[in-house]
Formats: sequence, C-alpha cells, structure tokens
Amino acid sequence: MAPDLHRYAVRLRTGVTVSAVAQGDRFGVPVVLLHAWGESARSFDRLLPLLPPAWHVVAMDQRGHGAADKPPAGYALADLAEDVEAFLEALNLPPAVLVGSSSGGYVAQLVAVRSPERVRGLVLAGTPRSLRGRAPFADELDRLTDPVDPAWVRACLDWFPRYQKVPDWYVEDRVEDGAVMPAEVWRASLAGLSEAVPPTETGPITAPALILRGDRDEVLPAADHEKLAAAIPGARLVAYADTGHLVLWEQPGQMAADLAGFVAELP
Repeated sequence: MAPDLHRYAVRLRTGVTVSAVAQGDRFGVPVVLLHAWGESARSFDRLLPLLPPAWHVVAMDQRGHGAADKPPAGYALADLAEDVEAFLEALNLPPAVLVGSSSGGYVAQLVAVRSPERVRGLVLAGTPRSLRGRAPFADELDRLTDPVDPAWVRACLDWFPRYQKVPDWYVEDRVEDGAVMPAEVWRASLAGLSEAVPPTETGPITAPALILRGDRDEVLPAADHEKLAAAIPGARLVAYADTGHLVLWEQPGQMAADLAGFVAELP
C-alpha cells in the first residue's frame, strides 16, 4: 500500500454512503479508479503504489461493495453511474481520468456519455462493450444464500483463468470482498449490468480512451474489444501477452506504465 493512503467515507446525493481511499497531491491530476463487480477499491492495492505521487488518485467502493452501503435495490447501470457522478461532485474534482477494471469500465463508459464535462480520459482494462443477456453463471447466483460462503467466492474466481502470477494475499482479499456482499446484492448488481443498454449505444464518448485487454481473455473475445475501440473515436487498443480477462490482477506494473503514458499525452 502507498504510504500516504487516506481512507474516508462520502455521503452522496443519491442517498448512499461510499468509502474511498486516496493518495498523492490533492491538486494533481485527478485519477478515479472503479473496481469490478464483486470486488472493492482494495482491488487496486497493487496498482496504487506504482502511480505517480503527483497525481490525486482516488479509489471508491461502489454501492453494494466493500465498505459502501448495501441497499437492497438501486443497482441499474444508470444508478452506478449516477453514484460516480455524485462522488466526483462531492469531492469537487476537476475533469478526471476514469480507470475502470472489467465492469468498472462499463460504469465509466456511461459516466463519460452522461457527463462528458467531468471526464478527461478513460482507461478501460478488460472492459466489455456490452454485457447484455443472461450471464452463464447467473444460475449459480440464483442458488446463492446468506451468509455468502468464502469457499464459494474462491471457486467463483476460477471462472477467470490467470496466466501471470498473482499473490495469494491478493486473491484472498478478493475472496473477502465477495464474502461481505449479501446474496441479493450479488444478484441485483449482475442483473443491473446485464439488463442495461450498452453505454456506447446510448450516446457518444468524446473523451480520449485507452483500452487494455489480455490476449488470452476467455470472457471477452478480441472482437468485442475491437468493437468497443471502434465505438469510441480515437480510442487506442493495447493487448497484453499471456494475460487473461483480469488485466488489473495480472498486469498492475504494465497497466501503471501505460496509464502514466496515457495521462502524459492528454491535452
């Protein structure tokens, strides 16, 4: 963890309180990190120490995840995007670079469509163009009950093959992330993602974008990322060798380097 990491909670105008961690110069370039479904802001623990201290980096727990409020409803993609917009507003941030891991990038896309004035750039790691349709593991979630068994979460993580070494402590932290989520939140949050109209079909994204994918991603085919890049004018698509869907897990060092290069090139 970065030595100057600060933790706090923010009450949003949307009615939920979310938790966040921040590091760096609060007057620096704002970079907001959005975690994947079933994870938390702690999923960025390996990335944060690699980012420049001159940036103002903030990672937030989205509703239902981590230490954020876990209401029984309100998990439509539009609700998640509005939370992010309210978070940026509450922190009074200038236009920020949004970095989304997997479905966190799906949320970031909708924020960029709805509030272009708040988004300076997008970095989308292992992020889908569309999540429409019933997920292959939805039946598994239908049978899930509280309290959520950590062993079930650990088994679920094997849905996503990994090709680079990921520390055991990091995987166990993700198990803990999943175990603190109520079963109904698991189901409602997946439904909210899978029922949403893909963000790039709802309006244009004008922010510069960097799309990072693993070349062995078995969840999202290369064609999906190519379509996402084509839907965002000027977007750049980079493939990481011998990397699966979980780009953030497997390639934090390369991701930090590419993020730094992207930010440096922003107008």
